[in-house]
Amino acid sequence: MRISNLLGGTSPTLSFEFFPPKTDVGRESLLRAIDRLSQVKPDFVSVTYGAGGSTRELSFEICREIMPHIAGEVMSHLTCMGHSKAEIGEIAELLWESGIVNIMALRGDPPKDGVDPNFVAEFEFAQDLMAFLTAHHKFCLGGGCYPEGHPMTPDIAEGIEHLKFKMDAGCEFLVTNVFFDNDSYFQFVDMAKRAGVNVPILPGIMPITGFDQLDRFEHRFGVRIPTALRSSVSAHEGDEAAVGQAGIDWAIEQCRQLLAAGAPGIHFYTLNKSISTLKICLELGLTGTGS
Repeated sequence: MRISNLLGGTSPTLSFEFFPPKTDVGRESLLRAIDRLSQVKPDFVSVTYGAGGSTRELSFEICREIMPHIAGEVMSHLTCMGHSKAEIGEIAELLWESGIVNIMALRGDPPKDGVDPNFVAEFEFAQDLMAFLTAHHKFCLGGGCYPEGHPMTPDIAEGIEHLKFKMDAGCEFLVTNVFFDNDSYFQFVDMAKRAGVNVPILPGIMPITGFDQLDRFEHRFGVRIPTALRSSVSAHEGDEAAVGQAGIDWAIEQCRQLLAAGAPGIHFYTLNKSISTLKICLELGLTGTGS
């Protein structure tokens, strides 16, 4: 089923994001997490894709491997940076033939050092990838968005204008970057709607599980950490279990407010772990249809 159809239903959706592990131990851990989370019947799960295709084969292998474990849909991420149009065409055929019709279409990142003689840049933006994919098959395409601004496009209004280009290229829904201040999401959605962005915008949620995440989120990824969250987590520095519970409590309240205000669903960034995410879902009675 197309995720856009799920988002058009009467109930909010529930979804999880995983990344392809690079070791056998990591793979076993991922499958255990998926099995645990399957009890809340997610509507769909997504699998990330390394920048420049660094985990290309592994990403698709994991997508196919987890399909029997999930009653809902499996969505593959796909980044275009570093790929030629011929390569993307081959990938599109592979996904379609595998029964994966939902794709999170992203730009990806250029080489970190800015120098790679073998780097391919036939796609400039995510909307270029989307237009290319829709010309090949009737994929259901999702896109990313940033309620607090993107490092390359810190001006939120400008970022919203880019979302309109994505819609024109075939994007049917959006998933936000992680945020901890719900006002950021509400203001962003309001601005987007007033600008003509009329596709569902799923909030992306990641519970804090470690004290060191606070500074990493804020300084590396530009995500604002509310004072109340920082205080709550800092009060338990050195107590891993208590820090994790503080993160869970914050995420529970976040999700409760988001759903009460009419968010179309909740998308959890799981980091391939299940404990925190499952506790949040069970506390809220949050389930998907899993079909």
